[in-house]
Amino acid sequence: MDRADISSMPLPRLEQWVTDALGQPRFRAGQLFKWLHQKQAISFDQMTDLPAALRETLARQAEIAGVSTRLCQVSRQDGTRKYLLELADGNCVEAVLMQYRHGGSLCISTQVGCRMGCAFCASTLGGLVRSLTAGEMLGEVYEVQRQTGGPVDSLVLMGIGEPLDNFDSVLDFLDILSSPQGRNMSLRHVSLSTCGLADEIDRLAEKKLGLTLSVSLHAADDTTRSSIMPINKKYDIGRLMASCKAYYEATGRRISYEYALIDGVNDTPAHADRLARLLAGQNCHVNLIPVNPVAERGTRRSKDSAIRAFRQLLEDRGLNATVRRELGSDIAAACGQLRRAMDN
Repeated sequence: MDRADISSMPLPRLEQWVTDALGQPRFRAGQLFKWLHQKQAISFDQMTDLPAALRETLARQAEIAGVSTRLCQVSRQDGTRKYLLELADGNCVEAVLMQYRHGGSLCISTQVGCRMGCAFCASTLGGLVRSLTAGEMLGEVYEVQRQTGGPVDSLVLMGIGEPLDNFDSVLDFLDILSSPQGRNMSLRHVSLSTCGLADEIDRLAEKKLGLTLSVSLHAADDTTRSSIMPINKKYDIGRLMASCKAYYEATGRRISYEYALIDGVNDTPAHADRLARLLAGQNCHVNLIPVNPVAERGTRRSKDSAIRAFRQLLEDRGLNATVRRELGSDIAAACGQLRRAMDN
């Protein structure tokens, strides 16, 4: 008999499982939920206010998503910590803890591998193996907190995988994460990054969550974007922009557009002009990211002069634009460099 993954269940679903599958009173689900997501227990033996007989039943019929640290690397440049995290089936993902003035920000993975095929990204090189469960995503957060002994203050769903390609599990993850009976993190401290799955952006807009949506744009014309991001052949820029505008209208939340600057590909004044015209009138932020090296990809970081000129042109046209700090690049922990193996 397959055991139930209770660490992936939002509280209402856990309450139903506890009453239907175990024949236990509903309040037991609340106790169990707190053990899983407040105290972050990793075994049923730790749940000392549950009857011994119930703990034995849980051990037979339920499981807690297991996430453990295989390797931790610390950047000598800025103290960024990269974790290779092992899941219960032996697959691995990476998570990155970055320190800012406002606290620790953890970038987590949502899938083992990725099927989006972006031309500058290491995470997609081996394709998609499987999606993570909500419990495994929470397990990334809880394991890093155990390793550091301190809280994670904000989260970025921008590690390995496309979050909106794992839509239902990501929504369960956000539900549990923000539950007052669980981790109780405000979704205003969560950023979700997508390469542009327009239909799922529309579904997300319906939820009216308080998170920040980050859209990986990387080009403002279809020819360039399709050459580096295969998803553009399904959802072209016009379709994507329609969903982004509808998302803002539905949620009132400003969108952040990610733009990786690649030497000779998308970093000229003409590219900046197209981007400025595309985003004119939007309440948005442009996050410029000098592309990070990936040996198999061959893409090169734009020259500093090109980066400065690109940003200045956007600002001159009234857009809010910043250049992202390059954290953890010496341990391959920067944007686009995460993998699911130890050989990086």
